[in-house]
Amino acid sequence: MQVSDLRVALFSGNYAMTVDGANKALNRLVDYLLRQGTTVRVYSPTIANPPFEPKGELVSLPSVAIPGRSEYRVPTWLGSRVRADLEAFAPDIVHISSPDFAAREAARWARDRSIPVVASVHTRFETYPRYYGLGFLEPALESWLRRLYRRCDALITPSPSMIETLREQRMNDDIGLWSRGVEHTIFNPGRRDSAWRRELGFADDDIVVGFLGRLVLEKGLDVFSEVVAELGRRRVPHKVLVIGDGPARATFADKMKGACFVGFQGGMNLGRAVASMDVLLNPSVTETFGNVTLEAMACGVPVVAADATGAASLVEDGVNGYLVPPRAIGDYADRIEAYVADPDLRSAHGQVGADRAQAFEWDTINRAVADTYVWVLGARKR
Repeated sequence: MQVSDLRVALFSGNYAMTVDGANKALNRLVDYLLRQGTTVRVYSPTIANPPFEPKGELVSLPSVAIPGRSEYRVPTWLGSRVRADLEAFAPDIVHISSPDFAAREAARWARDRSIPVVASVHTRFETYPRYYGLGFLEPALESWLRRLYRRCDALITPSPSMIETLREQRMNDDIGLWSRGVEHTIFNPGRRDSAWRRELGFADDDIVVGFLGRLVLEKGLDVFSEVVAELGRRRVPHKVLVIGDGPARATFADKMKGACFVGFQGGMNLGRAVASMDVLLNPSVTETFGNVTLEAMACGVPVVAADATGAASLVEDGVNGYLVPPRAIGDYADRIEAYVADPDLRSAHGQVGADRAQAFEWDTINRAVADTYVWVLGARKR
């Protein structure tokens, strides 16, 4: 079967609800598939005024808002309306992109009809409880995920390091790579804007340490604030730029006195903000890829990141940035201090990152997903 012959039912928890890395990747995938002639229908919760125009045809799923995180919704079930739509659509393959209740029903629906199921793994959900004082739930959550993923025909995930993790967790025997791309017209060293930096209160010779991402606990905000405090104790000259918004903003800002918060940035404004950093500090361990790491690399900004899934596949320690044990506050501070002291080191690591980021093109990357669909269908027939 050719890609142009495929009929794909894609299940997403929040396809057009928020502007995050997973949703942007899914929308780019659907856009790519539609351009190849693939027939795609997306099943996801919907809202009246989405933050961006979603790609493809959407069928709304029943859902409930997450308490305290109303920007996200959890699909609860399929229901007779969605089941009838699925039957009429008659997909060749079902792609689930989050392990929610509706996706589990969709996977069962597909298995009952001998339709292959592919699951994409976008985040390390099993790690989330540790950020809310519920770390004891992590093994149970991992087991819950395994019950779903073991029943899928294949998994795809964004980084080689995440493939290794999923194999160690015994999630599936067939795990492929669906990497991520970067918009080089938006993210490149030329987007650095000294005038914009001055408007924010940064001098031309200030070393700006940046945070980029949703302001939620699971992004490692506690580690970031502790590292900045350690830099202060050492009297390492630096300024802090925080790009992003989220429910933990007030708490984070209270710990980050003197930091410049610019809120959510999109498009060219985001490229300008990232390129105007001098170092990106990314302490998150929940990423399966690390879009923010790649965006910083594309802008020629060296990265100091947690040695965890995602970043470990993008950052070569001591070459285009540094990898640090996830909660080693002193080690993070050491690496940033080295960059503050040595502009040539910053420049050299940033240039290597920019060169490496050139290889991450969206169409080439999304072709791997289409190839996975075709391979899984062929394997099922054989």
